[in-house]
Amino acid sequence: MTASKIKFGTDGWRAIIAKDYTLENVQRVAEATAKWMHQKGFKKAVIGFDCRFGGPMFSEMSMRVLCSYGIKVFYDKNFASTPMVSLGVVKYEADMGVVITASHNPPDYNGFKLKSAYGGPTIPSDIADVESYIEDKFDRDLKSVEAYESDGLIEYVNLEDLYINHVEANFDLELIRNSDVVLAYDAMYGAGQNVIRRLFPKAHLLHCDYNPSFRGQAPEPIHRNLSELSQLIKENDQITLGLANDGDADRIGLYNGKGEFVDSHHILLLLLYYMKEYKKSDGKVIITFSVTSKMKQLAKLYNLDIEVTKIGFKYIAEIMTNEDVLVGGEESGGLAVKGHIKERDGIWIGLVIMEFMAQTGKSLEDLINDIYEKVGSFKFDRDDLHIEESKKWAIMDKCKSGAITKIGDRPVIQTEDIDGYKFYLSEDEWLMVRPSGTEPVLRVYAHAKDYEAVKNLLISGHSELQKDI
Repeated sequence: MTASKIKFGTDGWRAIIAKDYTLENVQRVAEATAKWMHQKGFKKAVIGFDCRFGGPMFSEMSMRVLCSYGIKVFYDKNFASTPMVSLGVVKYEADMGVVITASHNPPDYNGFKLKSAYGGPTIPSDIADVESYIEDKFDRDLKSVEAYESDGLIEYVNLEDLYINHVEANFDLELIRNSDVVLAYDAMYGAGQNVIRRLFPKAHLLHCDYNPSFRGQAPEPIHRNLSELSQLIKENDQITLGLANDGDADRIGLYNGKGEFVDSHHILLLLLYYMKEYKKSDGKVIITFSVTSKMKQLAKLYNLDIEVTKIGFKYIAEIMTNEDVLVGGEESGGLAVKGHIKERDGIWIGLVIMEFMAQTGKSLEDLINDIYEKVGSFKFDRDDLHIEESKKWAIMDKCKSGAITKIGDRPVIQTEDIDGYKFYLSEDEWLMVRPSGTEPVLRVYAHAKDYEAVKNLLISGHSELQKDI
């Protein structure tokens, strides 16, 4: 039987459990990681797993493979978030981190993420090197966990305690607890569930129990998956903020006190506003291609450099390792700020917003209105068009050829092609097109002054993109 091809995607290797995500394939990936580490002279790794099915089994196997190459492993027997593992890499001065997680994917998936010594995603060139070490078959004798313990190659740690200590050292938790901020939190059955319970015992909690099936729901913190959280806030006028995290708690979903979803574009603007005006911090701003152009306006207002990258937090993390970055983020909920690890962290970002509200005494709605006074209001939406592969790439060829000169009856005044294509109708109105690399899906994004304008832009865009295809 031919070995399945293993390929790391935007954020690690992911596959369906018992189909391609098997113990043998995990061994193959773990061995490639160990060989690459050995070639680099790396000696220590942190391994963790989230709440998905088989986490302890797959992570323990990964640990044994790494130990067989003489690599010392710091291991937590309990589930942990991806940011906890990344923080562990920094605190234990390890060379690498391994997280057994499929993040926000459906419950029948699991995955394998790699983290580097700086406490963030491993850069694309290093991932490619690890891939090159993946063999077709795993053929290596492994000793028992107890034997590796006796060899001094396993040290048991508690990553959740480590993380909470780090939070306590960096946030004014008493200010938040004694403020008017009343939190509702949806863990989506993910690895953030215990942290919020421990930090804020009075918080209103949803789906904060261990359930590897996630009740059949992909743990992605987007509005259509968070109706219970939204409804809870609407029914309880005491709640002022809703926070949700994905399966490994590196992404954020946010709601205001009216139960309205607050997207990542607005969160990024809030972070920049708080970090610059209230925390008095400076640094570069990094955003991915699909993020609101209002970030450019606000950065310019603050006289801060801003850089736009391809889509994927790994591109932000790579810049964060080499430059002084104040705020970085992507449209899909992966956000980071100065003063923490170089990693997206949904819980940490939620705490920053809570501290901002507590410090100012303002609601989330009021803080967003403050932002609008600086850069103007806007709305954003995205459609995922499920179309045939041939049609998807025909549309992309059309974009590449320069054939898109208008959207509806409005002329395109500027085109950008950093990652997909963005067609500007004015400084603040644009339609963006980007193909999925793994599915027959075309992602179409729209940014305009209000929801009606966004909706009209999407309708006109669909028509223009598919004309004569």
